[in-house]
Amino acid sequence: MPTPWSEADPVAADFYDLLGVSRDASTDEIKRAYRKLARELHPDVNPDPETQDRFKEVTHAYEVLSDPQKRERYDLGADPSGTGGGFGAGFGFNDIMDAFFGGAGGGQRGPRPRMRRGQDALISLELDLSEAAFGATKEILVDTAVICPTCSGAGTAPGTSPQTCLVCHGRGETQQVARSFLGQVMTTRPCVACQGFGTTIPSPCPECDAEGRIRTRKSLSIKVPPGVDTGTRIQLAGQGEVGFGGGPAGDLYVEVVERPHELFTRHGDDLHCTVTLPMTAAALGTSVTLETLDGAERIDIRPGTQPGSVIPLGARGIQHLRGTGRGDLLIHVDVAVPTKLDDEQEELLRRLAALRGEERPDGHFRPGEQGFFSRLRDAFNGR
Repeated sequence: MPTPWSEADPVAADFYDLLGVSRDASTDEIKRAYRKLARELHPDVNPDPETQDRFKEVTHAYEVLSDPQKRERYDLGADPSGTGGGFGAGFGFNDIMDAFFGGAGGGQRGPRPRMRRGQDALISLELDLSEAAFGATKEILVDTAVICPTCSGAGTAPGTSPQTCLVCHGRGETQQVARSFLGQVMTTRPCVACQGFGTTIPSPCPECDAEGRIRTRKSLSIKVPPGVDTGTRIQLAGQGEVGFGGGPAGDLYVEVVERPHELFTRHGDDLHCTVTLPMTAAALGTSVTLETLDGAERIDIRPGTQPGSVIPLGARGIQHLRGTGRGDLLIHVDVAVPTKLDDEQEELLRRLAALRGEERPDGHFRPGEQGFFSRLRDAFNGR
């Protein structure tokens, strides 16, 4: 097996030994090992010159092993920086673009801000029909990220502050000279010692571990406007998760889920229900009491009401979400025909049929409803 390459000592140095990991270690294992060593060896913690030299060696080892292409070249015994040849010797098109346009794909140069905006969050809120119709004020519990109370978002232990990175000297990036078919070019990469921030945190906050935020559960009061429906989203600006480094919070979106009602069904802003009447009540007329969203109302059923009739109650539905006014409440009438009659009831109905001349009715037939394709066929046939 080839001896691993090292710019300091091509024989003695081994990057895996420097980090204390095996040769088949995963990227996460390499990252954890480097973070542990960096906290022990950082010059702000241990100013000994020999320790500073080892810190630089460990940082360079991590820079190579955390990059899959550099790690592969290193394992093969080649120069991981890709300076051992032309275009095919590990120097890719992205490196050329970095050389001409600066950074990865021409991105922003210099240290990146440690503070970032938090993510938006989405939760659901169940409402009764009356709450959706008229609006409500609800208390909700949200699991989210908030500013760390110990460090106020700085990520540092009390009494400490971030320090300028000794590897990149606050620039947040490192430069490397490589050889390509165009000659020697300089590439720029984010500094692995400070992850591109330009500063390091030698003494991280013990509560948030340098994130500047902690997870918690908090209570919020939300005002639900009248007229919402299932799928309606209410935006609460700045009530989402606080960002890394104590950055501004994202937004919280509350999605409404309307519970089914035992009596009413909703179609848009209109409400529908069905009342079932005896045959005699439909013929003679009657009145029934209905518990609407606005309270109990007496509904008059006119004599001779037919099955399938609809009785509208204006402005008894859902308030319009955008605009004024309300939808309607539509009462659908169903007539129950008796299936069993005793002798007296049967005799009375026969006498009624005789009085109305309906002892042997012929019935009234009419054409059935045509489907779409039947109407289309008739149109082509000129009917």
